[in-house]
Amino acid sequence: MDATLIKALQLVLSLSILVVLHEGGHFFFSKLFRVKVEKFFLFFDPYFHLFSTKDKWFTRLFPKCKDNETAYGIGWLPFGGYVKIAGMIDESMDTEQMKKPVQPWEFRAKPAWQRFLVMIAGIVMNILLAVAIYCGICYTWGEKYFANEDAVYGYTFNTAAQGLGFENGDKIISIDGEPIDDVNAIAMTLLLTESDRTVVVERDGREERFTIPFEQLVDFRRSKGYEEMLMLRTPFRIDSVASPAALDAGLRAGDEVVALNGERHIEFAEYVGLLADHKSSDVQLTVVRGDSTAVLTVPVNADGKIGVTGARHDYRLRTKEYTFWQSIPAGIRRTGSVIANYWEQLKLIVQPKTQMYEELGGFIAIGSIFPSAWNWQDFWSKCAFISIILAIMNILPIPGLDGGHAIFTLWEMITGRKPSDRFLEAAQYVGLAIILVLLVYANGNDIYRFFIK
Repeated sequence: MDATLIKALQLVLSLSILVVLHEGGHFFFSKLFRVKVEKFFLFFDPYFHLFSTKDKWFTRLFPKCKDNETAYGIGWLPFGGYVKIAGMIDESMDTEQMKKPVQPWEFRAKPAWQRFLVMIAGIVMNILLAVAIYCGICYTWGEKYFANEDAVYGYTFNTAAQGLGFENGDKIISIDGEPIDDVNAIAMTLLLTESDRTVVVERDGREERFTIPFEQLVDFRRSKGYEEMLMLRTPFRIDSVASPAALDAGLRAGDEVVALNGERHIEFAEYVGLLADHKSSDVQLTVVRGDSTAVLTVPVNADGKIGVTGARHDYRLRTKEYTFWQSIPAGIRRTGSVIANYWEQLKLIVQPKTQMYEELGGFIAIGSIFPSAWNWQDFWSKCAFISIILAIMNILPIPGLDGGHAIFTLWEMITGRKPSDRFLEAAQYVGLAIILVLLVYANGNDIYRFFIK
């Protein structure tokens, strides 16, 4: 199956799950407080829908559905979903209903605290879903990570990272005084900042400290220098000797090459490059064999090779396993960490100096984070992450979002004064305009990045 199609299917499935549960939160509390819910739709349905339990053909097959106060259905515009709550000024902008006398089963007839709970229920569901998913991941697969302390030979850095001050062979000790344990967290730790970063590394057996200016970090992020920022260094340890010339020179399986023509190196890839520079000539290799060291004269063939294969260093991922009960606090901690990191990113986006607003993405960007091959662990991890994004975005105090509705209701609870319907209608229009602009900008960025740039 095409990789793009697999990504698209994962995106649609994840959004469907998240939207149904988010709107299900609003639905549950509405029903709990005896508020009429007129519609519960997956996807939006401007002008027409794909399916509804109020369709004539469906009610003929299932007559009891005709009397159900809620129409359940699927729209044609796959950008989310919604519940239409009677007596509420929402994205449906049903102002005609608001002109009618207040009915006891309407949203507007309920106490402010009940309306507040209805509004935040979707956000709460998104957070609870993320916790449940992360708990399940911890219990089923555990947490796999590579510990920074296991990088005994340090790292090889890409050109962009070397421009920040890193050198091949460096072992990263701390960033701004915080020790680094998980290798995967290095790039994120560097980039989530509003100021310079101070890095401490172990270099040639001693600690070195250097500062990375904030402006350089901005350029590093904009150029996507964090992609493949570092690789584990592997020594040149000989696994087997295939060439008679190499055998005659004295090379044996298990030897570790530590220098070439008197110049000491660590990384296997470095030696491959240096040997290519000495085609059809001899080189002096310093090798360690057990407790002894020897310097051997080894011929390099016309292809820049010496007739040996290198042994791979056994770098292993660490796995932290959890029992069922241990997975619960682990899932809560992981949810909290992801929320904190995403909130930091959101704060940086609204600061012009970071230029992170240029990296806002829409549906294509979200879809691109899914793997090109189906992997359930990765899928559920991405679902949890997107669920947190939906929760945080919805809690923003923008009219039209849950956070906007909740703010007005909270104001009413504190002051005892309810905003007028006219004010709420105007605020809803403003909010919808803001949301539309953000959607156009984010998806426009996607089109530019993926199809034009």
